[in-house]
Amino acid sequence: MELCVALDLPTMEENLDLIEKIQQYPVWLKVGLRSYIRDGKPFIDEIKKINPEFKIFLDLKLYDIPNTMADAAESIMGLGVDMFNVHASAGRKAMTEVMKRLEPYDNRPLVLAVTALTSFDNEEFTHVYGETIANKADQFAKDAHEAGLDGVVCSAYESASIKSLTSDTFITLTPGIRPFGEDAGDQERVATIDVAHEANVDFIVVGRPIYKAPNPADVVEKILVALVQ
Repeated sequence: MELCVALDLPTMEENLDLIEKIQQYPVWLKVGLRSYIRDGKPFIDEIKKINPEFKIFLDLKLYDIPNTMADAAESIMGLGVDMFNVHASAGRKAMTEVMKRLEPYDNRPLVLAVTALTSFDNEEFTHVYGETIANKADQFAKDAHEAGLDGVVCSAYESASIKSLTSDTFITLTPGIRPFGEDAGDQERVATIDVAHEANVDFIVVGRPIYKAPNPADVVEKILVALVQ
């Protein structure tokens, strides 16, 4: 299991300061909508200046018509990131088109599909999608697997079922991780490291428990130790 640190601070300078503090650790860094819209590719370039070995997950959740998603995916190839995601609810055709467009490229990024946002509870999700989170997440994951994607973004509670329906090597990345039972904040389906371990999760995303801590490096180190226990 690998740790991905969410860079969700109010300014690029604050994000870069956080990265400086944890640069010695083998972690992934998640650049989301807020950071990328505000700071763009220069932010990714600055991250690489601090430590070119950092792996970057571009969390933009592409969702559009198939050709537009494929165009966007091809543009992402020029950013130097190592993983990005799309919405599975854009459909199998769109996901297939994305992967087809990336076929000519060597060393393409990993491509994941978002199943159900961890901010959803089951009632709201069912209102939007017409099915329970568990059922729809399974379906979205099977669609993504059949479309040739590398894995999905899901909560830890869907990971085991998704792997059983697809493959043990099909990646599950889980946001909403509160490593040691911290406050859930605006997330509904949060989980601890122990829950993620039991579900064979491949990547955990941790944000606030790290960047709101007095010493973020200490929290990162504690998480990394827990991941190998």
